[in-house]
Amino acid sequence: MIAIHSMGTVSEARSRQLVEAAGIPVSPWASANDPDSAVEAAQGLGFPVAVKLNGDTVTHKTEGGLVRLGLASPDQVEEAAAELLAGTSKGVDLLVTRMVSGHRELIAGLVRDKGFGPCVMLGLGGVLAEAVADVAFRLAPLGVVDALDLIDDLGSQALLGPFRGEPALNRRATADLLVAIGAIADDPGLVAVDLNPLVISDGKPVAVDALVELSDETQ
Repeated sequence: MIAIHSMGTVSEARSRQLVEAAGIPVSPWASANDPDSAVEAAQGLGFPVAVKLNGDTVTHKTEGGLVRLGLASPDQVEEAAAELLAGTSKGVDLLVTRMVSGHRELIAGLVRDKGFGPCVMLGLGGVLAEAVADVAFRLAPLGVVDALDLIDDLGSQALLGPFRGEPALNRRATADLLVAIGAIADDPGLVAVDLNPLVISDGKPVAVDALVELSDETQ
């Protein structure tokens, strides 16, 4: 059970912990408090890595320039970490994660609709997400058959087959992820989950960013 004492989004590190506990795959990661520990974390994870500013108050990281991608050496990680931490306030640290390779991205999550209740969302991610607006929903919780049907609802099916030398989307692994998202809906203290993007790596979706919103209820 999760003790929830405040309302709103939580840090990416806490969000990752929550979705990992639900069985959702995320990119390998570690927290760091300073440039030296960020370098140590990166060396443990393996290069290249991304370094992000992390905290409950840190939102819109990409738009705000709070992410450094494709760092391939200790010196690059140390410099990026120092830049990100410069001028930050108490309660903010760093998140270091191994880069995940893949040409395709999905988005998925949990939303609570006033009329329908909790719903699992799946859509096309990446640079085309807003332009294409290829998104589908199913009521939560959902079983594997429903999850597979949700995948089939996406209009961009050609992108889910073999693509640029990469294997087709592993639909069962993706369905299992969607089922795991739907199971989270049983916790009324968890308001929303946003996994954006899910990088398709070797056919399987991996969350490289996670955002969870909690209510003020105590579970």
